[in-house]
Amino acid sequence: MEAMDPQYGTVPLLLIAAGAVAVLLFLIMKVKLHAFVSLVLVSVLTAVAVKFPPGDIPDVLMSGFSSTIGGVALLVAFGVMLGRLLEVTGGAQTLADTLIGRFGEKRAPFALGVASLLFGFPIFFDAGLVVFVPIILTVARRFGGSVLYYALPAAGAFAAMHAVVPPHPGPVAAANLIGANVGLTLLVGIPIAVLGWYLGVMLVSRFLAARVNVPLTDIVFGEVERGENGDEPDWRPPSFGTVLMLLLLPLVLISFNTVLSTLVESGVLEEGQDWVGFLSLLGITPVALLITVIVAIVVLGRPNASMATVTRIVDQALGPVCSIILITGAGGMFGGVLKLSGIGDALSGSLSDLGISVILQAFVIAALLRIAQGSATVALTTTGGLIASAVADANLSDFKLALIVVVIAAGATVLSHVNDSGFWLVSRLFGMDEKTTLKTWTVMETTLGLAVFAIAYLLWLVT
Repeated sequence: MEAMDPQYGTVPLLLIAAGAVAVLLFLIMKVKLHAFVSLVLVSVLTAVAVKFPPGDIPDVLMSGFSSTIGGVALLVAFGVMLGRLLEVTGGAQTLADTLIGRFGEKRAPFALGVASLLFGFPIFFDAGLVVFVPIILTVARRFGGSVLYYALPAAGAFAAMHAVVPPHPGPVAAANLIGANVGLTLLVGIPIAVLGWYLGVMLVSRFLAARVNVPLTDIVFGEVERGENGDEPDWRPPSFGTVLMLLLLPLVLISFNTVLSTLVESGVLEEGQDWVGFLSLLGITPVALLITVIVAIVVLGRPNASMATVTRIVDQALGPVCSIILITGAGGMFGGVLKLSGIGDALSGSLSDLGISVILQAFVIAALLRIAQGSATVALTTTGGLIASAVADANLSDFKLALIVVVIAAGATVLSHVNDSGFWLVSRLFGMDEKTTLKTWTVMETTLGLAVFAIAYLLWLVT
């Protein structure tokens, strides 16, 4: 759906959005109303408050819900199936033991973060995080303490790569809108994303985890599945090479789609070629994860147990994640109502001529759009369009154009909160309540965005 023309000015719309967030937090944290019910209720009230025509409200609500749940449901379902197979068969333990053996206990969080940076290059945030959950939780179970020691470095790594580095859709769209070279943006974005992750995520996660204890969640772990006669299957832990192959498989498949799409958009490859379409199909994230789950069943499950037992294992993995899928979809519904209300258009229209330098303007506009409507990708693309003329007038070098894209991504990263579906995904995957997620994930996303901005701004000043 297209955003409607704003029925109020910018200030009233911002006050409505702030009031909606306050009511939502009150219902969840004080009244203890279920998050799914609270999100749907506040979404309806917000749609009424911003004066959507009553007949359009059902479509408005379902637009944000269906688009979010359509993207999340398959990823979470296949990801948890894969995670459960890795956990039950000992694959997650094998990978955790190898990481710990190579890096040591004290550097295990750093090792998880570095691995997530590598896997996060072609894989979207939500897909990568879901696949890595069993490894994160296995390491956390091995050493004890707050799950945040291990969860935040990995989740923050996926967030950094998704926001800053092409071929992810946000930075690619922003680069195209302002006329930046996508290849140069990639070369500039990777080192900034990695350094920003270390400063804004790795160091901050140690501080947060030492002060906030989050116990181990049972979203993946459970009782070992019994065989058909009540006997425990003789699970033989897979080798490190097998586990690594299973983790690399979706990485390789998804890279087919992301890399080929980038090459087509940049004109390197001709659009419409059959082989490009076939490889791109294999690289669609749900398809790539489906293939990986099937391979995992063949190489992990069937050598150790009957197909009936393997089927029960993956079936039992789905129950606990139904709440995650519904709450994440409802978070998308709330963000979608804010986006379609026209708040982004009203805010961007007010901010388009701030009278400040173009790099500061890029950060401020992206940050305010991110806070107002929740989606980092929407904030990236909207900001890119808004400042395109100012960037063109500034006659910037290719390097500074790439820095502008990075700065937009930094602004679009800060202050992930209740109107962001990613907030709810992280909250539920790691068993955190809303208050704890605000104190940890929201803070870490903000420090990540500020670190990336600071690095890019320093480079801007010296070039």
